Amino acid sequence: METPNKGKVVVVTGATAGVGRAVVKEFASQGAHIGLIARGRGRLEATKREVEELGGKALMLPTDVADASQVEEAAERTERELGPIDIWVNDAMTTIFAPFLQITPEEFKRSTEVTYLGQVYGTMAALKRMHARDRGTIVQVGSALAYRSIPLQSPYCGAKHAIVGFTDSIRSELIHDKSNVHITAVMLPAMNTPQFSWCRTRLPRHPQPVPPIFQPEVAARAIVFAATHKRREIYVGFPTVMAIYGNQFAPGFADKYLADNAFEGQQTSVPVSSDRPDNLFEPLEGDYAAHGIFDDRAKGISLQSMADREATTVFSHRGLFASAAMIAAGVLLTALKKG
Repeated sequence: METPNKGKVVVVTGATAGVGRAVVKEFASQGAHIGLIARGRGRLEATKREVEELGGKALMLPTDVADASQVEEAAERTERELGPIDIWVNDAMTTIFAPFLQITPEEFKRSTEVTYLGQVYGTMAALKRMHARDRGTIVQVGSALAYRSIPLQSPYCGAKHAIVGFTDSIRSELIHDKSNVHITAVMLPAMNTPQFSWCRTRLPRHPQPVPPIFQPEVAARAIVFAATHKRREIYVGFPTVMAIYGNQFAPGFADKYLADNAFEGQQTSVPVSSDRPDNLFEPLEGDYAAHGIFDDRAKGISLQSMADREATTVFSHRGLFASAAMIAAGVLLTALKKG
């Protein structure tokens, strides 16, 4: 098995559940030394055991990424105990599923502080160390929703859009400085993670990702790949490609389509309990790991993502998939107009 990250020092935020947990496992299987950033101590301990069983080394870093001083302290401790940071993955998030008018200012602020400012603070802590050494990689975990927003997720969509703008700015600064530090972003499709079971919601029925749904390991493979390859952005899954390029082609159609379909499409048939706990302000205890509750509907592979990782020429699979997405969007729009 290829182990390009053996012995490398990696920090992952949101490390103990969902995509972050899957990313940690992928790095651990390659023998990396991993700083685990998350709030819940119980899951930090469980993730640390998992890393060690897979042959990696782990350091627990109880941290709220919305607090810049805590993130800086976690970076300092990582370098003190594991060594210079080679790779930093910004993945932590939280949100609330609700129409915008049902979200309080405090809830919107908290979601933004974790999902957006958490990546800003992580980048600050990593970059000041990497820039001085002139090496290292920062991976921003993004989303198709960074380019095509959907209803009922305004805090999350706003944060993911902001991450793209922030990252593009930093990238230009690094190019100006002729720095060898690399910053990249990985845009994800709908994922089967615990966020739909523990994020705050005011929807009448249980939240769900907009199908098609992918397993977190699909994202993890792309994120670990991004950490060792000089790609500006990586799109995971054909739905992500379709959403990003389709929105460029027909944003007004997308607005109407989502208005008609995305309210029902983001809910199961199961009512939400009135006493459902959430992790918006405090970590939620429980046996949450990488996967959510949609294993029976989630895809374990993405042919698009596999092809994209193999693309090495100008005429890459990425370009072919992007062209296919634009053609599909155009055909669909034309058909709907005729209808």
